[in-house]
Amino acid sequence: MPDAEPKVFVVDDDDALCDALREFLEAQGLPVEAYNSAEAFLAAGGPARPGCLVLDVRMRGMSGIELQGRLAADGFALPVIVITGHGDVPMAIRAVRNGAVDFLEKPVPDQLLLERIRHALALDAQRRLAAEERNAAAARLGTLTPRERQVMDHVLAGESNKQIAAALGISVKTVEAHRKRVMQKMGVHCVVDLMRAVTQSEPPRPARE
Repeated sequence: MPDAEPKVFVVDDDDALCDALREFLEAQGLPVEAYNSAEAFLAAGGPARPGCLVLDVRMRGMSGIELQGRLAADGFALPVIVITGHGDVPMAIRAVRNGAVDFLEKPVPDQLLLERIRHALALDAQRRLAAEERNAAAARLGTLTPRERQVMDHVLAGESNKQIAAALGISVKTVEAHRKRVMQKMGVHCVVDLMRAVTQSEPPRPARE
């Protein structure tokens, strides 16, 4: 089972920086895991665990940008904070465009870094909660029979029971029975809540640039 405790994952090939950052964050009550390479972070299963990633741009082996691309390609939404030297700003801007939540130039003021890390942790918690709710809604939707799905679609189109009955060639009482079961299975009490539940079950749309 993956570790459920949110952690700050620090990936930087500067061991002294990693140690200093770990000590600072742990003093603030934040659990930290530090890795001196992107490969070590991947091998430890970090991407699938809750928390956020504090990532240096330039490292030996796989670079920070390459690691970020790997996470995106594999479908991981772990919030990434990119730390960069002054000469790496264009690269860091590209990282933000590719989904990093922030980038900070070295040397990073402690309180600024702490603020951005707390923001990233909160963002990760929000994303994971939304994913759990989306999965639960999709699971409820999957319990509907094909006929119940048909009735639901007509209900969401704003049609009355009489209109649905005529469209599907069934009685109004049968429509009412299907409609009641749809509401029960979806755990809702009105059409507005049904619409919200169906919308919630859909995967998020990619953000437009």
